[in-house]
Amino acid sequence: MTSSPRSRSAPAVQACEGPARKSTRRGARAGPAQPADPARSPGPSPGERLGLRSDWDYALHLPLHYLDETRISAIASLRDGVAAVVQARVVQAQASAGVRRQLRIQLQDASGTLNLRFFHFYPNWQRQYPPGKLLRVRGEPRAGLFGMEMVHPTCHAARPDEPLPERLTPVYPAASGISQAWLRKAITGARARLDVREWLPADLLSRLRLPDIASTLDVLHAPPPDVPLASLDDRSHPGWQRVKFDELLAQQIAQQQARLARAALRAWPLPARNGPQSLGDRLLQALPFALTPDQETCAAEIAADLALTQPMHRLLQGDVGSGKTVVAALAAAQSIDCGFQCALMAPTDILATQHLRKLADWLEPLGVSVAWLSGAQTRRERDAAAQAAASGAAQLVVGTHAVIQEKVRFHRLGLAIVDEQHRFGVAQRLSLRAKGLDEGLAGGAGDGVREPHLLMMSATPIPRTLAMAVFGDLDVSTIAHLPPGRRPVRTRVFDEARRDAVIARVRVLVAAGRQVYWVCPLVEESTARPTSPLPAHGGSGERRGSAFTPAGGEVLDLRNAEATHAELQATLGNDAERVGLLHGRMPASQKAQVMADFAAGRLRLLVATTVIEVGVDVPAATLMVIEHAERFGLSQLHQLRGRVGRGADASECLLLFTPPLSEMARARLLAVRDTNDGFVLAQKDLELRGPGELLGQRQSGVQMLRHADLHTDIALLEAARDAAVWLLHHDPGAAHEHVQRWLGGRLDWLAA
Repeated sequence: MTSSPRSRSAPAVQACEGPARKSTRRGARAGPAQPADPARSPGPSPGERLGLRSDWDYALHLPLHYLDETRISAIASLRDGVAAVVQARVVQAQASAGVRRQLRIQLQDASGTLNLRFFHFYPNWQRQYPPGKLLRVRGEPRAGLFGMEMVHPTCHAARPDEPLPERLTPVYPAASGISQAWLRKAITGARARLDVREWLPADLLSRLRLPDIASTLDVLHAPPPDVPLASLDDRSHPGWQRVKFDELLAQQIAQQQARLARAALRAWPLPARNGPQSLGDRLLQALPFALTPDQETCAAEIAADLALTQPMHRLLQGDVGSGKTVVAALAAAQSIDCGFQCALMAPTDILATQHLRKLADWLEPLGVSVAWLSGAQTRRERDAAAQAAASGAAQLVVGTHAVIQEKVRFHRLGLAIVDEQHRFGVAQRLSLRAKGLDEGLAGGAGDGVREPHLLMMSATPIPRTLAMAVFGDLDVSTIAHLPPGRRPVRTRVFDEARRDAVIARVRVLVAAGRQVYWVCPLVEESTARPTSPLPAHGGSGERRGSAFTPAGGEVLDLRNAEATHAELQATLGNDAERVGLLHGRMPASQKAQVMADFAAGRLRLLVATTVIEVGVDVPAATLMVIEHAERFGLSQLHQLRGRVGRGADASECLLLFTPPLSEMARARLLAVRDTNDGFVLAQKDLELRGPGELLGQRQSGVQMLRHADLHTDIALLEAARDAAVWLLHHDPGAAHEHVQRWLGGRLDWLAA
């Protein structure tokens, strides 16, 4: 076993404000490999709290930044705002009385004097700093009224002959109650036990100009003082490049392994049947429109997959309104034509109902039996639908989570379709796939168990780098262009101060017979003051209450859907009865009635929460008003805007915001204003806030990327993808070891 050289220097300056207290040093002698004594230390160990279990976990727990404590600076040489280490003697220590108590300590060396100030201190601290005591202090000096001073520096009593560290001092990600001293000692001990022999080919490292793993860990955990701090901070140093490459390589190997494992599974082949009598051709003939080239390409890719004995595992992505449903309908027709059933699961009643209406309109006239499964049904209705699915009488089953209830069985499930797949977890998608493993699909002797083909759909376009990083194990079909005739939606941004002008515009449109959406982030007034803010990215759920406390502590009094509904009813006067309200906590039957009234034109103005984000298709709606638009994410704003512009008339989207805007909120609103292209917005979203919630459960694969950046490390990602294929072919043992080292058992995100 090899280990990094141990420094003979003194320990780093203790990170404490004032004298070290015994309570801050507890656990400093604990090591990562020592299991906690349950009798003395109940609960997880400090390392386990950080997710560190193996020695490699500790070795790959890398610093956030570094402290340069390798040199002593003379007080006279200190520069404002430049952190430094000073060694000087105490001249005096005084604690001031009054409302703003503070402890002032004056230090002096041969070049001058320095003042230390502490606003949080214990009364006995003053006695612990007698005149003449030698201190080693690290902090950021600044110019004060009485010369240079440091506020709450780190410090400890020093010896005149105390050596300085020979390397930069790492500062690691930690948690409450876990000291840097404990982490440094634990990581040093773990590294000493590691076998860090290189496992990647030398020519690969040479071609990518990457260092070996031993020197990488040495320079990142204990860099010499001549290493440029800037290259460590921005992670452009070759050591950081090696770490990021290794992390991406582990993910790419895991995806290739998942693809290989899936190739060993078996499904029933569902070849496309050609000719005028085939269900697919009859569907194409019955459609009132022609497929776009993108739709034809995607449909052909899916048809080819369905014909194989290997289960399809494909993602169909396309922008809002790009026509993914008709592609899914053709896939369902191919499955049904081969004597198998198809199930489509959507995350909300509204979206599932939308699919039911379209698919039933297209397929029922062709003789296809369609069943509906939803938690909103009565027990008798659900039982009847479940019985039709189990007997095979229902050839297509559309529904929500009710489709994966334990009692729901299928006779011959050949294809499972999951819409808005990022809203379902891995376990839910696996549950739907498992419906095809019932006795009706078990083969004969030696035939083995077969599972259904799986098609996932997403209206949230995925940037190329994100698709490579997270969906590398899947096949991806993309509808890149909208059908002809779709007019771009004009988007404008308005300050809340112009709210009256926006309402006046709504009044004119409603009077002219047009239909309008008004979206609010909240549902009802709350008397309690919640303690957590609305997410800055705008999650898909609804938050209750009108006062949210952001990190800054101020209360945001957001308007809510019910108050806005009442306000707009009062404003519209004679048209008040044409104003509807829709939110997620309404009974399903009531939601369905409101949507039916809006679709039929009986309601002209629909005040709603984000429950209408997906699956709502009312071509007559030409205006979308989004209130507090700064609280929504880019993807969600684009999805909401996609509810209009579905008819022949020009449509608008008005984004109402409440100032002041953060830089990120401003960037989001301007991005939505300037483009209707969902792929451009997805890339912008990735740049602004990382993967976020674009991928739902699959994002856990991205969350494992602690070091790599999918926006800036594209070249490393592509190199890692090629290296993964090579390593699996030439040295599968090393590939397996590499994945275990980086990912361990955290691979459930590849399961579905």
